[in-house]
Amino acid sequence: MTEQELYNVFDNLRYHHENEVVEFKKAENNFDFDDLGKYFSALSNEANLRDKDFAWLVFGVENKSRKIIGTSYKNGMTSLQKLKHDLAQHTTDRNTFRDIFELTVEGKRVLMFQVPAAPRGIPMGWQGHFYARRGESLVALDMSKYEEIRREKVDEDWSRQIVKGATIADLDPAAIKKAREGYKEHYPKQKKEVDTWSDEVFLNKAKLTIDGKITKAAILLLGLPESVHHLNHIGEIVWRLASKDNVGQVFTIPFLLTTTDVMHQIRNYSFKLFPNNSFLPGEGMKYDNESILEALHNCIAHQDYSQNSRIIVIEREDELEFSNSGRFYEGTYEDYISGERIPKHYRNPFLAQAMANIKMIDTEGFGIHKMFVSQKERYLPMPDYDKSDNGNVVLTLPGNVIDENYSLLLLEHSDIELTTVVLLDRVQKGKPISDNAIKMLRKERLVEGRKPHLYVSKQIAKATNKQVEYTLKKGFDDAECQEWIIKALKDHTVLSRKQINELLWSKLPIDYTDTQRMNKVGNLLMKMKREGSIWLDENRMWHKTEA
Repeated sequence: MTEQELYNVFDNLRYHHENEVVEFKKAENNFDFDDLGKYFSALSNEANLRDKDFAWLVFGVENKSRKIIGTSYKNGMTSLQKLKHDLAQHTTDRNTFRDIFELTVEGKRVLMFQVPAAPRGIPMGWQGHFYARRGESLVALDMSKYEEIRREKVDEDWSRQIVKGATIADLDPAAIKKAREGYKEHYPKQKKEVDTWSDEVFLNKAKLTIDGKITKAAILLLGLPESVHHLNHIGEIVWRLASKDNVGQVFTIPFLLTTTDVMHQIRNYSFKLFPNNSFLPGEGMKYDNESILEALHNCIAHQDYSQNSRIIVIEREDELEFSNSGRFYEGTYEDYISGERIPKHYRNPFLAQAMANIKMIDTEGFGIHKMFVSQKERYLPMPDYDKSDNGNVVLTLPGNVIDENYSLLLLEHSDIELTTVVLLDRVQKGKPISDNAIKMLRKERLVEGRKPHLYVSKQIAKATNKQVEYTLKKGFDDAECQEWIIKALKDHTVLSRKQINELLWSKLPIDYTDTQRMNKVGNLLMKMKREGSIWLDENRMWHKTEA
């Protein structure tokens, strides 16, 4: 890693990070060795659970404000290398920091400890105990997380297992018929031939059965409701309408048919958008039925069936939430937005292949891409994926226009690339994006500001009638703030720091925290003092320097 790359990593950790895989500590002079080992265990386990290669422990930085404090802990590489050796004496399989980097930031020493993710299937321990993170707290590794890591070592495909005692009579004829239709759509050259196959031959060809034997995949997708006991799994999809009446319904197998029933429960309708200076509306549906089915089928294909969990669909007024157990098995959802990445592995490969054969999913990685394109074409915010604390993958599919002017931008500029739309969507929602993405959006004059306080540019603000919001997000620049301070001192002769804070508080970018506002005002005052335009008396009161 080059020096510049290292500083880029530090900046990214400082301003955009996941709490569970990054920890900042002041550690100005010392740090308890036992606590260091506990944090190593916790960060290593969380990196594994979040599919990260590394986690980071950073010394010399205040946790809340990210202020650079500096640290004298273990000065010199000899002491740091010995620390790596000492740590390895008490960890699982003698693991230790992958590397320890010394940086100089704002003239002060900062240490970055690179913590490797726990090996697949092996939780990382410290002196025989296992630790994890909960938000910013250090806690014992709970049983669910422990078991999730332990199960990684098991390569057995649950969906491929033969169901003893099950026969074709346990399958729903209507589901088999629909599976044939999907197979013919997937393999159009075999249409005529498929019609000549018996059900037994078809099920083998579609890879739902193995040598005529019924698999769990076949029961899950095609089984009669009364056959669900063969799965030794709950085999349910729960739909719930988030309202005061708490309406809901439980759906069971065959999932090939019941996912359509779930879709029909969801309230869907069209909406219209009127572009500027036009009487012709843009029109779209609240939800795209293909996206609903894609989300449901992805939940089925990628569910971790060892956890015996339901698939949950929550319908809110303006969004759908889909939840299934088990993290992303390969990569992250961002990898599949462009449609260029093809997954090499699946959690349930037998089930995934069967679902692809009967046209429930594709195995080329296009499903997520299609959902994002569908949202763009209907001028709606992009889907969001999240991994909850209990190991579930949660997809949120927006079903309304959060910002009408932003949607009008998509309507009036339909040639904007999907990647750009996704990035602007994250900026709109206040979510972090990479340095390269920021550079690209700046080049296209689409965003302004400094991370983590990006905002859409003046060009976009004007196109979307968001001039006021733009100004509020941008706030006064340094020169304007200084002019405001000078004007106030001319009017009142002398002002306290508290009064200057009150003067500028509402003039700073609306997204700034109180701490960031305090730092900004303090830096401005020191700059003006150095330049000689103001001075501070012994009573801590500010005056304008007389010309």
